Amino acid sequence: MNNSTYQLEDFALTLPISQRARITAQQFANQQPNPEKAEQVRLNTLAVWVVNDYLQMMDIPTDLQASDSWNPIMRFCGNVADLDVPSIGRLECRPVHLHQQICSIPPETWEERVGYLVVQFDESLQEGRLLGFIPSVATETLPLAQLQPLEAFIDHLWQLRQSPVNLSQWFAGVFETGWQTVESLWNLPELRPTYAFRSIETLELETLNRPESTTKRAKLIDLGIQILNQPVMLIVEISSEKDQQTSIHLQLHATGNQIYLPLGVHLTVLDSSGAVFLDAQSRRSDNYIQLQFRGEPTERFSVRVALDNTSITEHFRI
Repeated sequence: MNNSTYQLEDFALTLPISQRARITAQQFANQQPNPEKAEQVRLNTLAVWVVNDYLQMMDIPTDLQASDSWNPIMRFCGNVADLDVPSIGRLECRPVHLHQQICSIPPETWEERVGYLVVQFDESLQEGRLLGFIPSVATETLPLAQLQPLEAFIDHLWQLRQSPVNLSQWFAGVFETGWQTVESLWNLPELRPTYAFRSIETLELETLNRPESTTKRAKLIDLGIQILNQPVMLIVEISSEKDQQTSIHLQLHATGNQIYLPLGVHLTVLDSSGAVFLDAQSRRSDNYIQLQFRGEPTERFSVRVALDNTSITEHFRI
């Protein structure tokens, strides 16, 4: 416990709580039916305010009025402490008391969140300490020792702010930079696989037999020295379904003189909140690994390719 506390102390950030924030929190608390609910709302409001101040300090736009925590009905009906970050999503800002080692995460906040920040308060409520963040949760209790530093939180937001690949435009023949035909990449001598699991002629035949509503593109993913400077190839194939959903087929291939993928490479699909939706891991003698799923129009997801502590994430919008 002492080691975990030391680590939290090492990257926590303390911010003052303004009189305006305390007045607002008290006003929200006064609207509640009992003291327990009033204290919950007071701390939730202050936690959101501290996170809002931090994001403003980092020049990241926020919208308090669009947050459920600023909606009197949502405050009354649920245990919410969210902060809307335009073009990114909602952050959940959970309060803890000074000596707590566990943070409570209500199940109603497990979805539609792009991250969770924990703010620590003492009895005076004169300042709040941002202890860290975690991208997603699936349990009601979060040990504070699992929190990641605020630097990782900013990196997380930066990734979410990147413009996602618009898959609906692929059907119209519009592709983002870096996404090429599989054939064009495999025609490069340094990338052509040394194993013959599929020839160019086979690919061309598949293209002829494929429905018009299906399209495929590939991108090189370079994890550097983790895979001996030999990139892997991420292939994304999409096809439209009758119920307006889109079928998405992902493959991760070895390239060049690397016959097999490195052992332990992960191909992971993350949902819009950053939670793991699907995951595949390479075994010995795997030339490629793959995942398949379906999604709704405008739905967002991310694809992460990772080996050990190195990862690259691509963001998509259907």
